[in-house]
This record gives sequence, C-alpha cells and structure tokens, in this order.
Amino acid sequence: MPAQNNVENAEPPQFVENDEGPSKTKRKNDAHALQLLGSALVELNSDQLSQVNLPESLLDAVIAAQKIRAHEGRRRQLQYIGKLMRNIDPTPIQARIDGWNNRSTEQVAYLHRIEQWRDRLLLEPQSLSELVQQYPVADIQQLRTLIRNTEREREQNKPPKNYRALFQMLRALIPNPMNETVSVPEDPSL
Repeated sequence: MPAQNNVENAEPPQFVENDEGPSKTKRKNDAHALQLLGSALVELNSDQLSQVNLPESLLDAVIAAQKIRAHEGRRRQLQYIGKLMRNIDPTPIQARIDGWNNRSTEQVAYLHRIEQWRDRLLLEPQSLSELVQQYPVADIQQLRTLIRNTEREREQNKPPKNYRALFQMLRALIPNPMNETVSVPEDPSL
C-alpha cells in the first residue's frame, strides 16, 4: 500500500515547452518557399539576373539550372538553389521579382485599355468624340481614316494593316501609366 500512496501524492508530470525554434513543418514550408523563389530566379533572363544582387555561388547555380533540360536534373538543381538561399536574406530578391510582376500586370492592363478603345472606335461611332474629349491632341481625321480603312479590310478579308496602325496610333495617344518606357509588342491581339 505504501507504493500506492506515492502514486496518489505524486505531482502530475510538467510539460516543458520546447523552445528549440520553428517546427519541422514550418522549416519544410520555408524551404519550399525558398525553392519556389529560386525557381522564379531561374525563369529570369540574364538582364534581370544582373539587376538582382545574388551571391556568386547562387548566381552560378541559377545559370546552371537554366541550362538543364532534364526534368529530374532540373528538380535537383532547384533543390540545391533552395538550399543555397537558406544562407541569404530572400526579402530583397522577392521584392525585386514582385516589382517586375506588378509592372507586367500594369503593362497588360494598359494594353487592354488601348484594345478596348480600338474595339469601341470600330463598333460605336460616337466613341470617337469621347476619345477626342479625353485626349484633345488626337488627330481626328487620321483616326477616321484608319477606322474606315480597318472596316474595309475586314469586309474584304485583307491583312489587318490598318487595324494594327489604329492600335499604334492609340498607343502613341494614350499615355502609359508607368513612368519608365517599357517595350510593347506591336499588337498583342494578333
């Protein structure tokens, strides 16, 4: 019986909080995020890579990954890049890539706005006066000529020369919301 007494009087075990750092799941998720960021680095062109301040070993690994075509080899190289990225602060790299992605999104929105104006001009005759009100420097006569020639091209199933010229004229007329000049394809809709 005395042994039972000890069990009854014994204090429940105290759970000590383990303060060894992040959990294994958190570490795995962080490693996966670094690997994804490394994958984004591999997708950059050489011009963009030169703008990102990368340690030499990481830059060499990224360039090597760009040359690998075999799926398994590329996967292993991306894991290696993720491992190298554990030793650096990924915040500036992520910020730079996010900036490029945002710029791309703004550029696409700008091009869509031009395409919408072009479509409106071709479908709604009164939209020309709206365009001229918004952009008073517009050459009304040239716009009318391009609209008329575009309609003829469509009727005669000719190549869209004037359709593209109308896009170019609108692109020159409507200001790009981005401050810096970005190269724009001639006509993304074709």
